[in-house]
Amino acid sequence: MTSSPLNRRTFVLLGATVAAAAGARTSVAAAATSPTGLAGAPTPVRIVDDKATPATRALFAYLKRQQGSGILFGHQHDLTYGFTFTTPDGKASDTRAAVGDYPAVFGWDTLILDGDERPGVEGGTGAENIAALSRCIRQGDARGGINTLSAHMPNFVTGENFSDTTGRVVSQILPGGAKHADFTAFLDRIAKAVKGARRPDGTAIPVVFRPFHENNGAWFWWGAGHATPAEFIELFRYTVEYLRDTRGVHNLLYAYSPNSSFGGDPTGYLKTYPGDRFVDILGYDSYDENAGPTPWLDGVVKDLAMVVRLANERGKAPAFTEFGDNGTEVRNPQWFTQLSQAVQADPLARQMTYMLTWANFGGTKHAYVPYPGHVLLPDFVAYHQDPYTLFAADLRGVFSARTTAVRNAPFMHLVTPTDRQRVAASKTTVRVRVTPARASRVTYCVNGGRARRLRLDADGFYSGDWSIDPATRNNRSVTLTVSARVDGTTLTDSAVILLGEVAPLPAGWVDDFEGYAGDDTALSQAYTHVNSHTLTLSADHKSSGSYGLAYAYDFTGAEYTGTGKPVDADWSAFTSLALWMQGDGSANGGALQIVAGGVDFWYQVPLSDTSGQEIRAPFSEFTPAPWDTAHAGAVLDAARLAKVTAFNLYLVHGSDAATKGIVYVDDIRAE
Repeated sequence: MTSSPLNRRTFVLLGATVAAAAGARTSVAAAATSPTGLAGAPTPVRIVDDKATPATRALFAYLKRQQGSGILFGHQHDLTYGFTFTTPDGKASDTRAAVGDYPAVFGWDTLILDGDERPGVEGGTGAENIAALSRCIRQGDARGGINTLSAHMPNFVTGENFSDTTGRVVSQILPGGAKHADFTAFLDRIAKAVKGARRPDGTAIPVVFRPFHENNGAWFWWGAGHATPAEFIELFRYTVEYLRDTRGVHNLLYAYSPNSSFGGDPTGYLKTYPGDRFVDILGYDSYDENAGPTPWLDGVVKDLAMVVRLANERGKAPAFTEFGDNGTEVRNPQWFTQLSQAVQADPLARQMTYMLTWANFGGTKHAYVPYPGHVLLPDFVAYHQDPYTLFAADLRGVFSARTTAVRNAPFMHLVTPTDRQRVAASKTTVRVRVTPARASRVTYCVNGGRARRLRLDADGFYSGDWSIDPATRNNRSVTLTVSARVDGTTLTDSAVILLGEVAPLPAGWVDDFEGYAGDDTALSQAYTHVNSHTLTLSADHKSSGSYGLAYAYDFTGAEYTGTGKPVDADWSAFTSLALWMQGDGSANGGALQIVAGGVDFWYQVPLSDTSGQEIRAPFSEFTPAPWDTAHAGAVLDAARLAKVTAFNLYLVHGSDAATKGIVYVDDIRAE
C-alpha cells in the first residue's frame, strides 16, 4: 500500500503497541549463557573457506550452537519493500511495524546488481548498483541481523531473466563455454558488493550466499531438465572456487537449498549436492501452495527432519531457507503459529537455525509478513511472542565466538567434461581443478587405458585435449578417469561420457527413451523428480525400439510422486497427447500433465491395465490441475499449446491401494 511518512510512523507505533499488548517475551536465546569460545581455547570450525574472516567463522559457530535453542525469523527485502512504507530509509520495515522488532535474518538478492530490485536502479551504473547491494548488507547488519544473499541471475545466453530456461545456460557458462566470460563478470560484481560491505571499523560483514536455489525444480535456467546434476555440481563448485580463491572473498558462508518435496528421502535432496567441501549450510525451500495446512505441514516437517539429520552427520548448519503461504491469503488464520508448533514438535526439525520468508513487494502483491491491519497480524504477533522464535533483539554473540579454522585437505575434481555429458566432436578439453595445493602430476585415461598428462593452464586448471576415436562416437558410453599426485597422495575422480550424436526426435515428441546410450543415470538426469520414485530403462517393457521407461513409485513417505521433462515446443498443430503405458493393476491413479501458456493442465489415467496399451488423451479433455487455482476454468486451446514448456507424469496413492509398484511408459508424443 502507498502511505505518507506520517502513516508509516503510525504503522510502526501500532505494531509496537500490538506487540506490547501481546505480553512481554523472554526468548530462549536471550536467556542463554554467553557463547562458547569467548573464553579459553578457540572453537575449531570446519567450513568451505578455511581463510574466512573471524566474524564469518563466528557466524557459523553461532548457527551450529543455536540448533535446538530457537529458530531465527528472516524476511527478504525487509528494509527495501513493504506495505507500510514507500521510500526505503534503512529503518522502515513491515516486520517492525507488525511486532516492534526487526527480523533476525535479512535477505537480499543479486537482482539489485542489475537494477531489477531496489535499491538498485534500472539504468544505473554498475558501480552504483554494487554500492546499493553493499549498503543493504550494512543496513541489515546495523539493525542487528544476519545477512543472506540469493541469486536470481540473468540468462547469460538469451539476455532474458532467470525464468527464461532456454539455451542450456549452465553448459554455456562452465569453463570452456561460450558465455563463461559473461558469467565470471557477473561473479566479479557479486565479489565487489560483498567485499564492499564493511562495518565502520573496516571489517567485512559476513553473508550467507545462496546461489542456484530450488534447482530440483524446472522454473529456473539452472534447474532440473535444463542442466544435468553433474553440470549443476560443477557450476556450484566453480562459483565457490572463483569467489573464494580467485577473487579472495572471505566473508561468505555457502548455502545449498533445493525445493520441496522429498518425502523425507535424502536421495533426491543429495542428487545435486556439490559436496561437503563446497557447502556450509544445508537449506530447504517450501511454500504452502494449495494443498492446505495439514498435508503441507506433514511433508515439510518430514523433509526438515531429513535436512537436519544430514546436516548433523556432515557438520553443516540446517536452515529453512525459504518458506511462505503462497495460496489464498488468510486461508488459515493460524498459519504462522501452526507451522511453528509443528516444526517445534519434531525433535529434529526444531533444530533448524533460521527460517526466511519472501518479500512484501507491496501494492497488490502477496504479503508474506502481515502488516498492521492484515487479518494474519494477531497470529504473527503470537508467532513473534513464542520464546522459540527469535528476532533481531533476541540475538546474542552472533559474531563474538573465538574460533579457528580447520584446514582443508587437498581436493581434486573433474571440471569438464561433466558426468553423462554427450560429446559429439572429435576433440574435447579435459579440465581438472586441484585445491588448495599444487599437484606434481595430473593425468587422464579412458576406460583404464593409457594415462595422458594434463598441464597447468593460465586459468588455474590442469587441462589438455582428448582426441576421441571416431569408432567410439556411436552413442556408446566410456569412463573418463583423472588422477592427481599431491603431497605423496593420489587423488582420483571419474565420469561417464556419452559419445556421438543422437538423432533429434520428431516434432511433438517428448521421449522415445532411445537417446540415453542404455544408461539409467543419464535417463534420470534428464527428468525432474518430486517425492520418492526411481526411473530406469526397461528392455522388456516397451512399445518400440530398444527401451521403454520403468517408473517405480514409493508412497511410503508421501501420497503422490511425479516426474517430468522440459519441452519448450509449439504443439498448436496437434490435437492429443499419446503414449504407451502398462499399469501395475493397482487402484492408484495417474495424471498426464502439460504445462502450456503458464497453466498446469492434466488428464487422469488409471493404472489398472497390465497388458500395455496406447493411450490418446485429446487436448480438449485436459482441464486445469486442481492445484492451479489461479487458472480455474482455463482452456487448453491453440494459443496455449503454442507455448508448451513441460510434460509431467504424476502418480497418486489410491485409498487402500499398494504403496509400491512399477508403471511402464514409452513413446510419449503429441499427435
